[in-house]
Amino acid sequence: MSNTPSRGRRRVVIVGGSIAGMLAAAAVKDHVDSVEIIEAHELPAGPEPRTGVPQAAHIHWLQTGGAEAIDSLLPGSIDRLVAMGAHRIPVTTDMVIYSPEGWYRRWQRATHYVITASRDLTDFVIRQQVLEEPRVRVRTRTGVVGLLGDGRVVTGVRLRGADGAEAELRADLVIDASGRASRLPQWLGRLGITEPAQDHIHSGLVYASRLYRAPVPTRGWPVVGVQADPRLPRAANAGGILPIEGDRWHVSLMGAPGGQPTRAAEDFEPFARTLRHPVMADLLQHAEPLSDVSVTHSTANRRRYYERLRSWPDGLVAVGDSVATFNPLYAQGMSVAALGALALREWFSARPMAGLARRAQQAIARPVDVAWTLAAGQDIHFAGTEGKKSNLTDRLLQRYVSRLSRTATGSFHAATALTDVLALQASPASLVRPGVLLTALLGPRRPPPERPQFTPAEQGLLNDLVLSCGDHHRHGGGAVEYLHGQAGGGATRQ
Repeated sequence: MSNTPSRGRRRVVIVGGSIAGMLAAAAVKDHVDSVEIIEAHELPAGPEPRTGVPQAAHIHWLQTGGAEAIDSLLPGSIDRLVAMGAHRIPVTTDMVIYSPEGWYRRWQRATHYVITASRDLTDFVIRQQVLEEPRVRVRTRTGVVGLLGDGRVVTGVRLRGADGAEAELRADLVIDASGRASRLPQWLGRLGITEPAQDHIHSGLVYASRLYRAPVPTRGWPVVGVQADPRLPRAANAGGILPIEGDRWHVSLMGAPGGQPTRAAEDFEPFARTLRHPVMADLLQHAEPLSDVSVTHSTANRRRYYERLRSWPDGLVAVGDSVATFNPLYAQGMSVAALGALALREWFSARPMAGLARRAQQAIARPVDVAWTLAAGQDIHFAGTEGKKSNLTDRLLQRYVSRLSRTATGSFHAATALTDVLALQASPASLVRPGVLLTALLGPRRPPPERPQFTPAEQGLLNDLVLSCGDHHRHGGGAVEYLHGQAGGGATRQ
């Protein structure tokens, strides 16, 4: 059976109802007659778990670059998210982060922000916005089993319904947003196109995550995180606490081979105490668990270089996790998908459909390049990493970035240079501009903070928690002085 669009009408078919797929629909919907999203599963009606997204159990945030890309594609989306309980966290003003070089200072002047929410809520708000457009429809419980066309041009997809029946769906443009499980390399092979070059870099990191009822008001509460230090002779472990909707904390713990977390609830908080600093464990023992522990081993960085293929068919584009996946430790996946969709819109709106695909794919690769440099460029330094090992150039670069990070604990200029890149709003090459090099050479202008920098208001809430427990000495030792009202800190003026 064939379904062919009428002459003069333009149809886009998107494989996958993921965030990347929905944002791709947002990118093209104003320039075509219809967009059809093909999704293998049912899509939830509200902010509920979506089948096939195991990573939703773990902490997520939108970097500034990703949030602004989404708001450009779907105006008002970030306001909707915040109205439904998401948090807009100023960087680094509302962050208590222990980096390998020390505690990041909470500068009073915020240069960027992150949006923290459950993945289910973020999914829902984006999906709701996209599906309000009458030109966009979703066909659920339907799989794509191949491409129509040849090595020169893709003309649609072959579908398989829940009953096993196959059909053809013609399209002027096919967008693969089917994620980590994408079969696009195999589909291209059937068209006579060689599989793209790939990189696969895996640190062996395992994620364990849990939801908690926050013991403090979450509005205005900072992100709390302890980062891994690959230079230490121990298993690299890390963790983060993000305030999300519903007065909850979303907590993820990460560990590399030799020190990986488990799904046992009784092991979760003890594992948090094995991090480089006990701040997370000290906070969690005052919080109420709301869920079981979810674990994933799917944390590898994987990159398919579609933009480098000598032969690429017109009428086909790949976005999101179909192109690259990143270690979730670096919180880049959703933002890269959004920036890729924005790049697609810029090409799509200004040029005819014919000849679009190759250049659009190259544009989509640019934000992937930035994120790949950050994620894979860090993971290669962990002892157990598979796929690639650091060379002399990599190690020299790491030493420089470490010095810059150390400088950032006491230099607003250095901190801004780093957050420009982490927010996906500047290239990593910007870190070697003359002004930044000079800043790193001079070192921090202020002494690095010696302990977690909670504001007086936050400290008061922590004091109340300790008093409510009735045992000031429950934790023991000076490592948790901030829970006994002895630590200062807060936002520092530039």
